[in-house]
Amino acid sequence: SHTQMATLATSIVVSFSKPSSSLFLSKFTSHIHSVSFPKRYHSTRKLMSHTLARATTLGLTHPANIETPKISFSATDIDVTEWKGDILAVGVTEKDLTRDSKSRFENLILSKIDSKLNGLLAEASSEEDFSGKVGQSTVLRIKGLGSKRVGLIGLGQSPSTTALFKGFGEAVVAAAKSAQASNVAIVLASSEGLSSQSKLSTAFAIASGAVLGLFEDHRYRSESKKSALRSIDIIGLGTGPELEKKLKYAEDVSSGIIFGRELVNSPANVLTPAVLAEEASKVASTYSDVFTAKILDAEQCKELKMGSYLGVAAASANPPHFIHLCYKPPSGPVNVKLALVGKGLTFDSGGYNIKTGPGCSVELMKFDMGGSAAVFGAAKALGQIKPLGVEVHFIVAACENMISGTGMRPGDILTASNGKTIEVNNTDAEGRLTLADALVYACNQGVEKIVDLATLTGACVVALGPSIAGVFSPSDELVKEVLEASEVSGEKFWRLPLEESYWETMKSGVADMLNTGGRPGGSIAAALFLKQFVDEKVEWLHIDMAGPVWNDKKRTATGFGVATLVEWVLKNAS
Repeated sequence: SHTQMATLATSIVVSFSKPSSSLFLSKFTSHIHSVSFPKRYHSTRKLMSHTLARATTLGLTHPANIETPKISFSATDIDVTEWKGDILAVGVTEKDLTRDSKSRFENLILSKIDSKLNGLLAEASSEEDFSGKVGQSTVLRIKGLGSKRVGLIGLGQSPSTTALFKGFGEAVVAAAKSAQASNVAIVLASSEGLSSQSKLSTAFAIASGAVLGLFEDHRYRSESKKSALRSIDIIGLGTGPELEKKLKYAEDVSSGIIFGRELVNSPANVLTPAVLAEEASKVASTYSDVFTAKILDAEQCKELKMGSYLGVAAASANPPHFIHLCYKPPSGPVNVKLALVGKGLTFDSGGYNIKTGPGCSVELMKFDMGGSAAVFGAAKALGQIKPLGVEVHFIVAACENMISGTGMRPGDILTASNGKTIEVNNTDAEGRLTLADALVYACNQGVEKIVDLATLTGACVVALGPSIAGVFSPSDELVKEVLEASEVSGEKFWRLPLEESYWETMKSGVADMLNTGGRPGGSIAAALFLKQFVDEKVEWLHIDMAGPVWNDKKRTATGFGVATLVEWVLKNAS
């Protein structure tokens, strides 16, 4: 009866804190919403809905809806001394600062600017000991030019990498923020020797750095700052549709990186598996001309026999959501099918092997879904770029690794969807358990190549430090593709061996395998574990990004992986 239903609703709300009731509760709620209640019970239903909303957002925290600031880019060949605006930012190498016998700049652009300033620039740079090293900058308030300020930004000895020019773009924006500038011009003191292709890639890197440097995540602050910067003119790197297309590409990729950063920055009490699925679905609906979305619940995953993934998810009050986005080009044939698989642990307590002690970083375990953030960030960028000839599957097995009476225990044996059995000797090696079923699912989509990304092991951070991701693959050709993509993106990767002899440490006495081996070579053993769930006919590459997912100095997410994934997909599309 309606009375019994209303009474049951109230009792469920009261007992909501029981973890074992969460899956039933989500199904019951949807059933309640489908029932036609008499008017006198509407208030009960409304009360239940509000109580559930409060219960599922611990701390009553909601991110503010802050619009990401936009920069308008334009390319021009105007004379630098005639440009009018707030800051003229000049990128200078150490060689560019060479002086003649009268202490005047030999570099043509610096000499032209300084002649308008009666030598003030040369004098100030000497007084401030500015030598053009990376990280150095000096900004002067001036008269005599069209710009209100002129800034010198150090580029080091011989800049040539994407990462360095991205850093230059970020430094320019930092100067603009400090001066509350609304429009800025960027010029390299020495650009005449660059090829047409180098000019395009340099403009891309500078624009990317500027967009990312402008972004600050204020969604969880009580007050937010607004940037004054609205436009950037890039001088001396050419003009025309090809350069404009490259600048648009920089904006598209950067928007994906920012989306990835926002996902990783969001705390676990806000970004639950359900919310991650919702964010992914928004990407698909925004670019519905090329995307479809499929979200599987626990029952559907059970039908697919994803015992490894569900074993990890079992302890949490927040039910798992298996997320599958599919990109298909807006027109033309599909020549290659790819899959991007991301680890999606929205929080990792470690389970019964709980994270404790110094260095365990349990307070940062919201970033354990960094792989999924890279995957969905790439999806957002590709939804804007719309490459032809390629089909891409974006797959994430999202869940939490928590502790409760329903959770997996050390010694439990899980059965993955390919039938292989796993003895869990450490519940804190859970990411690979979720990826196992995600990789099997990816192979079943008929893809030819898979790249998975995961904040998988501390061992990889010990080996490569905080800035470099480890790459593992039996395919030399696929490694070459990804590393070439990373050279364009400016992200750092290093290939590590898949040493088959280390598999001995993963052998179980009662199941097909353990989920961890010994401490030595831990990241290699983890990669070998994942290899057991990939079809031999499919090319596969694993990226361990536990180090570069997070910037400890700035205490924020990096958006690592997005740019490289987008570049890799586009290379395959072409």
